[in-house]
Amino acid sequence: MTDRLRERREITADEAKAMAHPLRLRILRLCRQREMTNKQLAERLDRDPGTVLHHVRHLVKAGFLEQAPVRTGESGALEKPYRVGVDTWWLSAPADAVPGTAQAPIAAFQEELAEAGPDSVRTFARFMLHLSQEQVEELDRRICAVIDSYIETEGERLDQPALGGIFVMHRLAE
Repeated sequence: MTDRLRERREITADEAKAMAHPLRLRILRLCRQREMTNKQLAERLDRDPGTVLHHVRHLVKAGFLEQAPVRTGESGALEKPYRVGVDTWWLSAPADAVPGTAQAPIAAFQEELAEAGPDSVRTFARFMLHLSQEQVEELDRRICAVIDSYIETEGERLDQPALGGIFVMHRLAE
């Protein structure tokens, strides 16, 4: 296993704004698992279809979502599904790029975890470390390198259950 990070592209201002909302991050996660229509997203997220469409349009404008080919639904009606257009993992997104950007993934994760239920947790580690800024950056680089190695081979494990996770380091209150 390598300890090197794969190169990432710097996030644009429009992309950062699109990723600064928890609902948009949840939409991306769902459309990464499978193509979904606005109606399916609204039902799955228990949100108003108009609200979901507003967020879908932001994601399309930023290039994160794209319309998949029109298909015939179960009732015979034509459906317009969306799929992920850009894999956001390979973007470099500084936590301070846009206000709220760092909090949005945490809020999205909390919603997903609550929806999945307490028995969904497979592993966790809670810790406290005293680190310099350079050591924080080194730890982040090493953890991301491990995750990169799994993401690069994700296609080999699509028959396995989908798991979500988050790694967050924050300064503790004094």
